[in-house]
Amino acid sequence: MLRVLGIDPGLNTTGYGVIEGTDTLRLLEAGVIRGGKGNLEKRLCELYRGVSEVLEQFRPAVLAIEQLYSHYERPRTAILMGHARGVICLAAAQIGIPVAHYPATAVKKTLTGNGRAPKQQMQLAICREFGLLAPPEPHDVADALAVALCHHYSARRSL
Repeated sequence: MLRVLGIDPGLNTTGYGVIEGTDTLRLLEAGVIRGGKGNLEKRLCELYRGVSEVLEQFRPAVLAIEQLYSHYERPRTAILMGHARGVICLAAAQIGIPVAHYPATAVKKTLTGNGRAPKQQMQLAICREFGLLAPPEPHDVADALAVALCHHYSARRSL
């Protein structure tokens, strides 16, 4: 039975979702890790602690994370996101959990068939997959679950 931790990285709000299963999927837990207040170092430390706690509690077989996307008009945002992704990958590497990276367009295409699907469509896809009555909030949680599902379906195809 494959257990996957999906992460939608962010410096202020990082969404996470833990799923498990082979044929039938179960949603074990989903939520957010807050980067906290203060300088960059403090925020990264809070993010690292939060991700480490989730990894220790659930011991996933793999951590699936959304790849860095940057817009040429906002290079600073890309640099800050790189810091967040770095501490997340470090937390996984320190306890020997492999990390799989997925572009946002591949995640969206896997779940909806459209690589440019809007957030609302992604949230509805997550509701459908797990039989949820309401979409996970904030959207970072649905995005994290989508990354976990993308890995799950990719792993099944490669068997």
